[in-house]
Amino acid sequence: MCFEELDIDLLIVGGGSAGTMAAIRAKEINPDCNVVIVEKAHIKRSGSITMGMDALNVMILPEKQTPREYAAVARDTCQGIADFGPSYTLAERSFDLLKKLENWGVFFPKDTCGDYQMLRIHMRGKFGVAMDEPDLKVMLWKRVGESGVVTYHRTTAVALLVEDEIVKGAVCLDLRTGKLRVVHAKTVILANGGAGRFGLPSSGYLFGTYDYPGNAGDAYSLAFQAGAKLTGMEYTASNTLIKDSNLPLLYITLTRGARLVNGFGEVLGEGAAHLKAEERIAELQRAGPLFIRMDHLPEEKIQEIEHVLFTTERPMQRRFWQQRKINFRTDPLELALTEIQLCGGHGISGMVVNRKAETTLDGLYAAGDAAAVPMQHLTGAFVFGQVAAESALGYMENKVFHKCRNNRLVKKTQADLDAFRDNSLAQVSPHDFEYKVRRTINEYVASPKNHYRLNRAMELMQGFHQELASKLIVNSTHDLGRAIEIRSIIECAYLSAAASNARQESRWGDRHKRTDFPDCDDVNWLKHIDVCRDKAFPSLKISFRAVE
Repeated sequence: MCFEELDIDLLIVGGGSAGTMAAIRAKEINPDCNVVIVEKAHIKRSGSITMGMDALNVMILPEKQTPREYAAVARDTCQGIADFGPSYTLAERSFDLLKKLENWGVFFPKDTCGDYQMLRIHMRGKFGVAMDEPDLKVMLWKRVGESGVVTYHRTTAVALLVEDEIVKGAVCLDLRTGKLRVVHAKTVILANGGAGRFGLPSSGYLFGTYDYPGNAGDAYSLAFQAGAKLTGMEYTASNTLIKDSNLPLLYITLTRGARLVNGFGEVLGEGAAHLKAEERIAELQRAGPLFIRMDHLPEEKIQEIEHVLFTTERPMQRRFWQQRKINFRTDPLELALTEIQLCGGHGISGMVVNRKAETTLDGLYAAGDAAAVPMQHLTGAFVFGQVAAESALGYMENKVFHKCRNNRLVKKTQADLDAFRDNSLAQVSPHDFEYKVRRTINEYVASPKNHYRLNRAMELMQGFHQELASKLIVNSTHDLGRAIEIRSIIECAYLSAAASNARQESRWGDRHKRTDFPDCDDVNWLKHIDVCRDKAFPSLKISFRAVE
């Protein structure tokens, strides 16, 4: 077995918003720190924010709001399933983040009084601030390069190196050459997203997801196999977006005065786009098509919305409407529900972390959608990217490190990958295998849920897991990468079904609706459901944890 070995200080898995910010912060603290990012794509455009963003959805302006007020709103938004500490830290550090980005040249619009433009995207109060920076990800990419961080592009982490319940690096696969790279690190930050490529979009296009399609649950699978605890996996999030394209619309238009109407033209809402409103919209969506209308708005407001959508968020939107021969300004814009996903940014799923971004494993930190900081959005990715870096560097101080000697894990990882490559009896393409898995997730893991469907989901996922190595056609390193992603999707689906089966109530509207337990039960279920590995997949432990 031949592989490259690296000895470094800090390994960051994932080069999205959280990962790049973590790398930048680590170099700010200690320029001599040997920091490496492994990213399955290229960090210039990878992650959920591939270009820019229209807002920081969590922001506390000094003397106008308090972190405690936001933490209370966050908990109410999650119907009580949110810890105080991480939400408070997120809010407490949000304004410093804004000023930091402003110093980098990120533009935050202000009103005629010179105040930041605030948006209402939460149930109570205005805790979002408008932002206009179409090159945000490029700015992060450039700063990572200038800081001296080493980045391995087209590289994915396959397994974490764990010895004596301490994380000491990762086994990584070069997706171009197919060779393994064993990275020995003093500490590791997982920032490689949630499970965005999870449920199947209505279009049937595997990569036509709302979230970044490279986020296939790798972080959750890595953490689970290493022995870390995950939580909120029963929260199967689905969003209301543009029909057939899964592009943002609600939060950008409704917060700026657009109207939600039904097929009869009746106005159902305007001026607010928060989770509670979205739950109601999802219910209405099932009764018939819903639309966004903006023909009543003044010209300057429509221009503002067009600027956000067509330059900062998703420039392809302009072509989408033009090709459909739909007048974006005057015609009703049809909405639809997206596929389900597991995500710590727009949901509550992910690794259990505290306010220092520490996971339940020594030496392992998590940030961004990989971490269970409820409804943290982009603000949380940036804040906890910094927090994770600060905690990781603090962990290294005055500590004696011993290189991982667990060669069995490296050999097992190599053997698992070789099994994909060397199977002469394989008969199913990666596309067809993934399609089948994700269609099954739609049928048995998504709401409405019940004991039969969830048990059936776990049985089917076990079967898929067993068949993957024997039936999947792997003709290239690209196929090998797809095999690893499909394995992660299967494992995440199993964990989601198990957690959903354990939560014997309905909560969060359409996110977790059980037909056999239709009521929300705060007396018995106002608590976290955590899952972690027990020996090999699919063996797991389910535990219950009080809300902080």
